[in-house]
Formats: sequence, structure tokens, C-alpha cells
Amino acid sequence: MLQQYQNILVPVDGSKATDEVLRRGIEVAKRNKTHLDILNVLEVNQFSDTYGGAVSGDVIYKLSEDVQKRLEELKQQTIDAGVTDVDIHVRFGNPKTVIAREFPADHHNELIMIGSTGLSAVERLMVGSVTTYVSRNAICDVLIVKPTDTEE
Repeated sequence: MLQQYQNILVPVDGSKATDEVLRRGIEVAKRNKTHLDILNVLEVNQFSDTYGGAVSGDVIYKLSEDVQKRLEELKQQTIDAGVTDVDIHVRFGNPKTVIAREFPADHHNELIMIGSTGLSAVERLMVGSVTTYVSRNAICDVLIVKPTDTEE
């Protein structure tokens, strides 16, 4: 029996993989005539570590404002492609647990479509792959979107 997904989550991180993951998410949402959630998770800890703990609320506000603006553009792109049932979300926290468990539990997602990687090889070694964690720990089905180019 063919799985019919009613609620799809597409987490995006602003990496070059974002466009491909969203494009595939749009395809599946159109095929299933389903709702699409586009999510960006901001990990505030990564900024306090990078900048020696001196991250002000203004910096975080500006960053979340920039992310919100980019998500609005992605939402419009999704609507223009024919998916009208779409919502955008910004969450703060650990991307691994937010994407794998917290957000899907809150929004009843049945499928997570995530890029195979958004980090460089060094970043993956240091922080571990969000995709690997999500694929092993998600509370719903996970579809890993591979890049179409061979630059990886």
C-alpha cells in the first residue's frame, strides 16, 4: 500500500542544500496534496561559543529577523510552485532534537524531508550530523534528500 503523507516537515538551514530539499518537498507535497511545514532551527549556543559568550539579544533578534525574511521568501516560492497549504517556523534549540522529536510531535508531521548534509566535513566531525541523528531518532518517517550535483 502506498503511504499517503498529510503533513510534511522540511527543515532548512540556509546551506546550498536548502533549495534542493525544498524543491523535493514541494514535489511530494503536491503529489500528496498535503500540508508543508518549513522549519529553521537557530542554535543560540553555537553563537555564544563562537563569540566568546558575548552574544547580545540584539544579535539574536537580528539573526532571527533575517531567518524569518528568508523563510518568507521560501514560503512564497512554495506557493508559486503550487503548494498553498504551507507554514514557516523558526525555533530555538538543538536542531537534532527539535527536528527529530519536538517539532513533529507539536505539528503532527508524518514525514521529515532533510538534506543529506548542510555542514562541511569538519563541522560534521565536531558536532555530528543532524541528518544522521534525525534518521535514527525521529518519531516519524524520514526521507534523506541527496544533492543532485556531485560536488560533495
